[in-house]
Amino acid sequence: MSTTADPVAQGVNSPVVDVVAKTTTTVANAIAKTVAVISSTVSTSSTTGATSTIPTSSSSTPTTSTTFAYTPTPTPIQSTSPSLEDGAEKLSVKDLSQALQHFGIVDYLVFIAMLAVCAVIGFYFGFIEKKQKKQKLAGKDGGGAAGVEERRGSEALDYLVGGRQMKVFPVALSLVASFVSGISLLGTSTEIYVYGTQYAFILVTLAISGAISWYIFLPVFCNLQLTSTYEYFQLRYGAGIRNLGSVLFIVGTMLWLPVALYLPAITYNQVTGTGIHVITPIVCTICTFYTCVGGLKAVVWTDVIQSFVMFGSILAVCIKGTFDVGGLGVVLQRNEEGGRLNAPEWTLDPTVRLSMLSVILGGTLHKIQSSDVNQVSIQRFLSLPSYEHAKRCMLVFTVLLIFLLSCCSYMGLVSYAVYHDCDPISTKLATAVDQLPSLLMMRTLGSLPGLPGLFVSGVFSAALSSLSTGLNSLACVITQDIVRPLLKKPMTERQTAFWLRAIVVVCGLCCLGMVNVVEKLGQVVPLATSTAAVSMGPLLGIYCMGVGLPWVKGKSVLLGSVVSFLVLSWICIKAQLAQMHGEIRYPKLPVSVDGCDYDFDNQTVHETIHEYRPSERNIYHLSFFWYTALGGLVCTAVSVLAGFVFGWEDLNKMDPALITPCMRRFLPNKNYEAVNMQDLFKRKDEIESQKAS
Repeated sequence: MSTTADPVAQGVNSPVVDVVAKTTTTVANAIAKTVAVISSTVSTSSTTGATSTIPTSSSSTPTTSTTFAYTPTPTPIQSTSPSLEDGAEKLSVKDLSQALQHFGIVDYLVFIAMLAVCAVIGFYFGFIEKKQKKQKLAGKDGGGAAGVEERRGSEALDYLVGGRQMKVFPVALSLVASFVSGISLLGTSTEIYVYGTQYAFILVTLAISGAISWYIFLPVFCNLQLTSTYEYFQLRYGAGIRNLGSVLFIVGTMLWLPVALYLPAITYNQVTGTGIHVITPIVCTICTFYTCVGGLKAVVWTDVIQSFVMFGSILAVCIKGTFDVGGLGVVLQRNEEGGRLNAPEWTLDPTVRLSMLSVILGGTLHKIQSSDVNQVSIQRFLSLPSYEHAKRCMLVFTVLLIFLLSCCSYMGLVSYAVYHDCDPISTKLATAVDQLPSLLMMRTLGSLPGLPGLFVSGVFSAALSSLSTGLNSLACVITQDIVRPLLKKPMTERQTAFWLRAIVVVCGLCCLGMVNVVEKLGQVVPLATSTAAVSMGPLLGIYCMGVGLPWVKGKSVLLGSVVSFLVLSWICIKAQLAQMHGEIRYPKLPVSVDGCDYDFDNQTVHETIHEYRPSERNIYHLSFFWYTALGGLVCTAVSVLAGFVFGWEDLNKMDPALITPCMRRFLPNKNYEAVNMQDLFKRKDEIESQKAS
């Protein structure tokens, strides 16, 4: 293993700091141009779409169940907005909503500065750094044979894994930013507000899934040093499973990214009044630009900036919100009285929305596949110089992820403490259920210039990091696993550069178009989990059998994967259709509107609170935490049973490097040598040089 200085220190003393300092003029120009674009857009939307609202499904609107008899005692609401003060007559919901939309010039500048910095980082890595590298390579041996050999494959290597020379701390922050999307930032707090702290028990699963990935999966993929994880499928099972895995990843990612892009758009709509179809094209274009031109390096370093913005925005809301309601004791007391400090049910019934078994077992399996073992995360780990660096990165990533999601959960408790006697979802002050956190932000931070802009920037930072990461990984998978096998000759550097960037642009446009569909599908946490599980379930089974069951053959896995995909697709599609039509209604905790000091539609509130009935449970009520686990179990079970038909793998021909270390004892004894990463790279370079000559 190579010995380097402390990776955290290296991350702090990063070249990006020098980059930003050296390109001040570029940043200023970018900000000026972006200000002009945003200003013109906002001024236009103020006359055409300032009062636009977000449609919401009937299933996500109700927020109480008649099975609960408790109603919180009304308590005066604190407010930072002059519009809420006692006056001659009460404001209507519409007037109050517009009064809360005071996004000032400082807030716009903060938001624009975040977008501008991202664009500048992409410009640097896409043009300036690339030009400097070409000049450096051209000077070696007069640009002769040695220079040519060093440049061989450098386009894909730099664009997809950053030349395998990234630092631990930036990559860990990039992973946090990638997986804590706007779905987690806003959806988690909404989940806590509506259902209580049951969902917060996923923090336990993060530690468990991280430990499993550390010991089981990470040693295999880091030692193989593959650009695409689906190359592993071909080595382990054959080309058929590689193609299937690639298609499943593409489908799952394309279903998930529009959800991640939609949520910050409704936040922006809540605080500014600008329609989601105005802001999403602007943000998506900037994200596609820096991902397209800068590759993984641009994605990682923009994620670093966006991570600090996310942490800062969430902490600001939590601290100020706690101070406004009277302290931590008041927050906990109101949530305890409102039944929000609860644990998942102890039951084996899989149709219970959140049981202890579904959260711990189902949540762990879901997190293994979603955060630790997939193309997005493995691609980050492979950008590091060695396996030791990857292990450190996994540890830092897990700790930071637990901390950030803890803050998101606490923000849900603060939301209920603030709105315990005036539920904004029932009164339609929040036009969509997932707009509640942004409503809380405007209430707590709206009077402080720049802080609303920081919060919106944090939410969009989460979306940008998820979108850029997904686009970069899609480019990797489509190029390496779909395009290259179809070509008779290897792609040149120019062709590789074209395909990588073209795929990013096309996928970015597709995600933008699919936002129109997402806004009609209900609350985003179960939506994102269930739609992604259609592909994640079979992939989890393929990964687990690949590293842990060396006896299973590719034909058996292919059958198991197809069956798993069909079963999950049927359940997820039927469940989402039922959600859209209000046929699935879960029991929810009580809310109150007794303390509201504004006018609202009494009939709508009465129907929402007193006429809501949970529906009878069936298979389509399956907890969204069980989707990925169910898919993995079905895939594994069918594959093992198919082994009795298709036969079993010959273990004498199995490469031990493809199996997790704890299972290699079941393989026949072979001369197997553990090779240092740097030695492995040298050997690969020597082999490629011999083939080229």
